[in-house]
Amino acid sequence: FQMHPVLKAFVCGSISGTCSTLLFQPLDLLKTRLQTLQPAVNGSGRAGMVTLLFRVVRTESLLGLWKGVSPSFARCIPGVGIYFSTLYMMKQKLLMDRSPTALESVFLGATARAVSGICMLPVTVVKTRYESGRFGYGSVYGALKNIYQTEGARGMFSGLTATLLRDAPFSGIYLMFYTQTKNFTPQVHSLSSVADQLDPVLMPLLNFGCGIFAGILASLATQPADVIKTHMQLSPQKYRRTSQAIAFVYKDFGLIGFFRGGVPRALRRTLMAAMAWTVYEQMMEKMGLKS
Repeated sequence: FQMHPVLKAFVCGSISGTCSTLLFQPLDLLKTRLQTLQPAVNGSGRAGMVTLLFRVVRTESLLGLWKGVSPSFARCIPGVGIYFSTLYMMKQKLLMDRSPTALESVFLGATARAVSGICMLPVTVVKTRYESGRFGYGSVYGALKNIYQTEGARGMFSGLTATLLRDAPFSGIYLMFYTQTKNFTPQVHSLSSVADQLDPVLMPLLNFGCGIFAGILASLATQPADVIKTHMQLSPQKYRRTSQAIAFVYKDFGLIGFFRGGVPRALRRTLMAAMAWTVYEQMMEKMGLKS
């Protein structure tokens, strides 16, 4: 039985998505809560990530940090798979084995992400609502049914613009920095005997390092869109248009409001992306494919 290379990319992507989702879900929950804390509640307008962490553990148990992990899985496993397989397919068709330029990387990353983002958006809406703790949904399926019945297709795709504005640039910028950073890391291939000893340990580490660097830069650039997306998915009645959400965040929290939840998100997105890429590239190598 010979698997199609695109399918292999999908499987590798899904497995890497599973690992990273399970590990970093608590950071995502904290991010959603931080962004939606009412400014009045915490006086200074600033509840720290650590304070919030302890509060969730105290009131909802340690497992409370993994609230929303089932919609996260439902989103990431196919989502990361779709992303990597689309990326793989586009690279095969457009690049024919050469390395992408910086601009091509942005385009490839953004397009692959837009495809996977649109496919998985309804599940993302459910995930955000699960994590906020404001909606009492029984299951992912029940939540999807409920949203469809009460808010129609529009509710299923709330925050589409903000999600695309956040995810497509994130993946584009990430892929660009990632491929560029990897180009700068010394190519160990020329010294093949040395490379054989270093490679198995060093390559995943190098990949991970490049991934972290790329992730921090890409996270910061797209944080405002993330804040807006969270607000739109939690109160679709309140914000009909993206511009209304922007105006509201600015009025209530000022400029700094656009960067709320930035620390847990940067941590999680960076670690998740770095880990997903590292696992993906290792697995593709084992399957004998060039990622």
